[in-house]
Amino acid sequence: MARRLEPGVYWLDDLEIGDWYETPGITVTEAHIVNFAGVIGDFFPLHMDDQFAREMGFNGRVAHGLLGLSMGDALKNRSEVITRNIASIGWNWQFKAPLYAGDRIHVKATMKDIRPSRSKPDRGVLTVWCEVINQDGLVVQEGEHVLMTRRRPTGA
Repeated sequence: MARRLEPGVYWLDDLEIGDWYETPGITVTEAHIVNFAGVIGDFFPLHMDDQFAREMGFNGRVAHGLLGLSMGDALKNRSEVITRNIASIGWNWQFKAPLYAGDRIHVKATMKDIRPSRSKPDRGVLTVWCEVINQDGLVVQEGEHVLMTRRRPTGA
């Protein structure tokens, strides 16, 4: 039966498919958008020019999709629910709605698949379904995050 995970540290073996948690939130700012553009070198007008964005039918400049993904992942990493991850293996991600400066987002993370490694008994693969949700309850981004995660040591 799916559980809302309480704050704590979880080995792969502690998790069940359907378990979930929500992260704290963060407000996306103009500084996030501008600094992200500078770091990655993406100054596409939709992200940098309010007039252009409005002419394209948006309410204003839209944050980079990868900024939303990055901020969502950071929220998971700052959560009080900690899974003993080793490394990110991959993403399968969708941008569902625009993300604007001033939006407050959080992530709902649900355990979608859990499997031990065949070749390395101390680890396994955890697939987490993630929804980036804005202040209005709208899912603006969603997808799978696949992680290499540690298993509980024998005797622990």
